[in-house]
Amino acid sequence: MDAVTHFSLLARYNVWATARLLAAVQVLPEADYRRDMGLFFRSIHGTLNHLLVGEHLLWFARFAEGASPRMALDAEVESDRARLAERLREGAARWEPLIAGFAPARWLGALSYTTMRGTPAVLPFAATLAHVFNHGTHHRGQITAALTALGQPCPSLDLVYFLQNPDTP
Repeated sequence: MDAVTHFSLLARYNVWATARLLAAVQVLPEADYRRDMGLFFRSIHGTLNHLLVGEHLLWFARFAEGASPRMALDAEVESDRARLAERLREGAARWEPLIAGFAPARWLGALSYTTMRGTPAVLPFAATLAHVFNHGTHHRGQITAALTALGQPCPSLDLVYFLQNPDTP
């Protein structure tokens, strides 16, 4: 499988998994949604904000614009939970068109950016993009663990389940 096909698949999976997770989170009472669950970013709300910051405001800008925004990884950039969910869905939908536009040589190159600490960094392009999608999977897993701890049902978010059921909402 070529890089564009592979990463386009991951981008579609990201859209699907994000939608399924947000549907599961939507039913939570506000107190549970914002409760400190012992996650790295404390609450489900804090973790979703981190996904918005990391995946969409930082990494997307690095890949799409060559920009290196600086903001705290635990910043609450969206306090309203409905608007946060909307922004996460919109952000997830932007990756596949971006990936489709990368020139073939880009996949073998590097991504240069400035870290949050102001240090220049150069990383392998494809491996770093893999990190973006892996990062989202990691934090969605934390949120599903929090849902379980709250006694809530969790959607199946496995990539294999997506491959078998890509049209399942």
